[in-house]
Amino acid sequence: MSKKRENSVCYTAGRPPWYNSHGQMTNAFLIGICGGSASGKTTVAKKIIEELGVPWVVIISLDSFYKVLTPEQHEQAERAEYNFDHADAFDWALACKTLRKLKEGKNAKIPIYDFSTHSRLEKEKTVYGANVVIFEGIMTFADPELLKLFDIKVFVDTDSDIRLARRLRRDISERGRDITSVLKQYDKFVKPMFEKFIAPSMKDADIVVPWEGTNNVAIDLIVKHISNQLEKRGFNFRSELISNHVGEPLPANLHEVENTPQVRGLQAIIRDINADRDDFVFYSKRLMRILMEKTMSLLPFEPCEVDTPSERRYTGMRFGGDICGVSILRAGEALEEALVSVCKDVKIGKILIQTNKNTTEPELHYLRLPRNMSKYQVILMDATVATGAAALMAIRILLDHDVKEENITFVSLIMARPGVYTIASAFPKVRIVTASVDPDTNEKFHIIPGIGNFGNRFFGTEIE
Repeated sequence: MSKKRENSVCYTAGRPPWYNSHGQMTNAFLIGICGGSASGKTTVAKKIIEELGVPWVVIISLDSFYKVLTPEQHEQAERAEYNFDHADAFDWALACKTLRKLKEGKNAKIPIYDFSTHSRLEKEKTVYGANVVIFEGIMTFADPELLKLFDIKVFVDTDSDIRLARRLRRDISERGRDITSVLKQYDKFVKPMFEKFIAPSMKDADIVVPWEGTNNVAIDLIVKHISNQLEKRGFNFRSELISNHVGEPLPANLHEVENTPQVRGLQAIIRDINADRDDFVFYSKRLMRILMEKTMSLLPFEPCEVDTPSERRYTGMRFGGDICGVSILRAGEALEEALVSVCKDVKIGKILIQTNKNTTEPELHYLRLPRNMSKYQVILMDATVATGAAALMAIRILLDHDVKEENITFVSLIMARPGVYTIASAFPKVRIVTASVDPDTNEKFHIIPGIGNFGNRFFGTEIE
């Protein structure tokens, strides 16, 4: 059996399921950080992320949005005579468009600027949304339209001598410039532009942070304010999922494999902690095949007639569309073989969602999907589901690629009840297919009784 792969690629720093348990969309929280060159804006941004302790936070620099230079401007830049510190040096329309998309939870392409060549690279970085977006730069508050997008505005105020010393060190070591050109540019452009554009923008800040390397009090105040805002928007995501729907009956869009003695026997083998890897893989594959057969029976078929060798016609059923599979890496890849065995030449996409060890939240790191996803019945595969956070994220991504909710079938070997409820309540039109619904999860969000780390056991690996 072959797997055709006609794919587009998207990389990201993390993608949230930008829909609450009622399927309602919420906006990202945008933080604008402004300050003079080398004032410590990036350091402050990282401190906020560190103390905030929430997933799906991205930092975007205004430096990415420098305008593409004309040949004449490029020559000026080579002579350190082009004013990179003027407000006109930035593509404000593109910056606003990008932040609006991120605020709406959509993916956005971030330009990559090469300071050593004073040019924008052909490749771009794709950010697929975030709970919190931090946008930092020397002119962050210079554009009125950009200002309107921020939920909080922070100005980092640092002594000019400290900023100059930092800029010298940075531009020489990181941007390949010599001390003469750096000082020339500072005297001619950086200092006067700071006085003309940046210092006056301090009045637009909600919080001014004096910064000479540390200011824990200011960081603490900022983090507390942001945390309060995020709590109002319901960003304690996994903890909320785990407590929802206690005592409710299983949803109507859940389809379980018939609990035959054979199925229970296969479950007993693969759940046994003492099962060797060969047995685990062999009997897991057998159960996956049964699971995938069940999945195929739920897809839309239509009557058809065929001629038989006896010259009689047979009235049967035919699948009336296209199917593709999407595996949630890495455990979901284990189900690909079962899908291919029942659906010839199916296209396969990949989504890498990993749990952040510090926050226990899912984060999207990689995405590759077949083109024209809207035309497919999509089989979304993961080996096990605990709270359903990763599955919810993956479904949201498919919807963002114009897949109809009713055309998504989520398939998993073992699911905990909280995960089933989470998916079904957020996306009631998605078919959920599993070989077992386990009763609960523990404090570490592991399925009880569960199967352990399926990926490690199936692929024979251990991840630290």
